[in-house]
Amino acid sequence: MSEIKSSNLLRTPLFSLEQEQKARFVPFSGWEMPVQFTGLKQEHQAVRSKVGMFDISHMGKFTIVGKDVVAQLQTLVPSDLSRLQPQQAQYTVLLNPQGGIIDDIIFYRQEDTSTGEEQGILIVNAGTTDKDRNWLLEHIDTDSIKLQDISGDRVLIALQGKEAITILQSLVKEDITNIPRFGHQQVTITGNSAFIARTGYTGEDGFEIMLTPEIGQELWRSLLAVGVTPCGLGARDTLRLEAAMCLYGQDIDETTTPLEAGLGWLVHLNSKGDFIGRSVLEAQKTSGVSRRLVGLQMQGRHIARHDYPVIAEGKTIGKITSGTLAPTLGKAIALAYVPKSLSKVGQELAVAIRGKNYPATVVKKPFYRSPNL
Repeated sequence: MSEIKSSNLLRTPLFSLEQEQKARFVPFSGWEMPVQFTGLKQEHQAVRSKVGMFDISHMGKFTIVGKDVVAQLQTLVPSDLSRLQPQQAQYTVLLNPQGGIIDDIIFYRQEDTSTGEEQGILIVNAGTTDKDRNWLLEHIDTDSIKLQDISGDRVLIALQGKEAITILQSLVKEDITNIPRFGHQQVTITGNSAFIARTGYTGEDGFEIMLTPEIGQELWRSLLAVGVTPCGLGARDTLRLEAAMCLYGQDIDETTTPLEAGLGWLVHLNSKGDFIGRSVLEAQKTSGVSRRLVGLQMQGRHIARHDYPVIAEGKTIGKITSGTLAPTLGKAIALAYVPKSLSKVGQELAVAIRGKNYPATVVKKPFYRSPNL
């Protein structure tokens, strides 16, 4: 189980190993997490050019088993989960009745049990684990489905970068080279069962690996021994932003719909029945959204930070949700909600930074696309 400090910040089972690597820690969603090890730029570049690993054990992890798991989850998300075969996964969102995003999640459909019950794994954000669990328990039939929170009982390691497949294969008994993007399976690592999925939050190829704390610690040491770069939250944020991946609580929340957030590809109105928030998304699909989440590129290296105002013709028309100086691109980039009429690629806007307006241009997302995907 996770350790608890006197400050009530949780620590993952890898905390002491990260201390040995001289990690610098920060509070994050109730956890004491490494923000960097050797340095943000070096860690970022390791993932883009070779391979890096992240401790993401703070994330919420649920198992779900029952007679009609997929059918019941279908009513809570806008994506058509019935299309999934065992060993396939879907990135999607839990919605409230207003079409707002309760959380973004991944559902991994597993092989049915010998009794014919469906089973799967849900991975959710750390800061919303309790909220998500409560929402799920309120909206599923707990007589026919068993939801178990295993968040504190599993280590989760993200191994990301073009060399991830080669390195992980050297530690896994089974052949994993043919696992497709968003595929997953149970494998054997050092003689022990582990769950691996070809998913990630960096815009690169890679895997997320879930296993017991003891074996997780052993795997972390093994990865260090073969030269994998440990990476912190700082690099995780710059990597995901270059790939224009949304961060819950900043780019998406309960006041934003998937259509506004550029996640329309998750909304399958034509192939599934009713779900919470459907009527709102149908109306938005018909009449169009009033605002959109766009990518911005600053002219110059002035960084547009979270909540900075976005300006058009001298008026505030939106706000920055995420921004950074992108290490791969050498340019300042950001995400922001702006009116639909000002959301076209090439639109010239400005961002107010410490009382002065700096020019920015709407650009196509993602800012960076990996040649390895």
